[in-house]
Amino acid sequence: MSYDLVIFDNDGVLVDSEPISNRLLAEYLTELGFPTTVEDSYRDYMGTAAHRVHDVIGERHGARLPEGFDELFHARVFEAFAAELTAVRGAEQLLKELGQRSVPYCLASSAHHAWIRTALDLTGLRGYVPEERIFSAQDVGVGKPAPDLFLHAARTLGADPARCLVVEDSVNGVLAARAAGMDVYGYTALTDPAKLTAAGATGLVGDLSGIARLLRAAGADGSSRRPS
Repeated sequence: MSYDLVIFDNDGVLVDSEPISNRLLAEYLTELGFPTTVEDSYRDYMGTAAHRVHDVIGERHGARLPEGFDELFHARVFEAFAAELTAVRGAEQLLKELGQRSVPYCLASSAHHAWIRTALDLTGLRGYVPEERIFSAQDVGVGKPAPDLFLHAARTLGADPARCLVVEDSVNGVLAARAAGMDVYGYTALTDPAKLTAAGATGLVGDLSGIARLLRAAGADGSSRRPS
C-alpha cells in the first residue's frame, strides 16, 4: 500500500533528549521527596504528556507537585539541552531524503510546543519541519497513549489514518498509533523491542536508516507495501 503521511515522534526518535530529560526528572522528583530512578522515569513517563507526572504523584503518594513545577523542570531541561542535546544519528539525513523524495511527513509529540521547538532549534532540525507540520499534545489536551494527537495530525494534513505510518520509540506512542488505526514502526534504541511488539508495533527498526530504507523502497511518491 502507499502511505499518505509518515508521522514522527520527536523525543528519542529525532532528537536524543530522553536520557537528558528522564535523568533530570528523576533528580527533581527525588529532591521533592518522591524517590525516582532514571529507570522509573523511563517506565512511567516516557512518551507521555506533562500532566502524567502530576497524575502519577497524586495516585501513588496522595500529594501534589509544587506550583511552578513544570516551568522549573522545563528550565532545567532547556539549560541541559543547550549543553548536551544532539539529533539522533541519521535524523537529519532521513528528513533531508524524505524532502527530496517528496514523501509527506510531520512531527507529533506529547511535549509542549516550546519544548519541541527548542529541541529542533538546538539540533539544527528546525528547518526540516515546517511550522504547519509540528503537532503537540497541547493541541488536543491529551497525550499518548490516547490516539487524539495522531488523529489530529492526520486530519489537519488531509491524510487517511489507515494510510499513515508512525515512527515511535515508546510503548505509549505505539499504543496511541494503533488506537488511531495507523501502522507503526517501533524504534528500539531505548525500549525493549518485545515491549514495542506487545504494544502492537507492526515493525521494528534499530536505527533511522531502517526507516530510510523502508521509504526509499517506496519511491518518490511514498508508496510502499504494508509493514509485516
